[in-house]
Amino acid sequence: MKLLLASRNRKKLEELRRILASSPDLLKVELVGLDDVPEYPEAPEKGLTFAENALMKAREGVKYTGLPTVGDDSGLAVDALNGMPGVFSARWAGRHGDDKANLDLVLAQISDVDDEFRAAAFVCAVALVLPGGKEHLVHGKMPGRLIRAPRGEGGFGYDPIFIADGHTKTSAELDPAAKDAISHRGQALRALAGVIAKNLG
Repeated sequence: MKLLLASRNRKKLEELRRILASSPDLLKVELVGLDDVPEYPEAPEKGLTFAENALMKAREGVKYTGLPTVGDDSGLAVDALNGMPGVFSARWAGRHGDDKANLDLVLAQISDVDDEFRAAAFVCAVALVLPGGKEHLVHGKMPGRLIRAPRGEGGFGYDPIFIADGHTKTSAELDPAAKDAISHRGQALRALAGVIAKNLG
């Protein structure tokens, strides 16, 4: 059984593959990404919540491919920026997916904020939409704080400046398994894995 992740982000694909592989009920599920299916018109992310964007991507994938589809939307919510960049995290600096520019802009915007007030959280919504129209939605959240300069080579996005509560390493310094265990997306995908197993396993 094929399952589509409505993303071209290879790191997100790897992350979901690792989580699916850890569930014995899901070994028969083959995860594919947008680069593995015939191209279809992707609507821009116009939702004002992570849930709206995740559902839109998943519905779109089912509509154009007929495959059960997972859509996700996630981002960084910074307390000192009133919860921004939020749903605009991937394009905060103006161009979608420019990780360095986005990270540099957030650091510049909170450069005068004292360390004790640099709380932030990674949040996400992950949706599963099935060809019959059934929809499932789960959420994940990883609270933490932002440091003043990037550290680490792993991960992507804002990982190099984020340290999860109870940890001393940035998300970019953690190995993939350690990050999956605590990450917002890891939480949500594990919650969704049971739903996938029930419907596709």
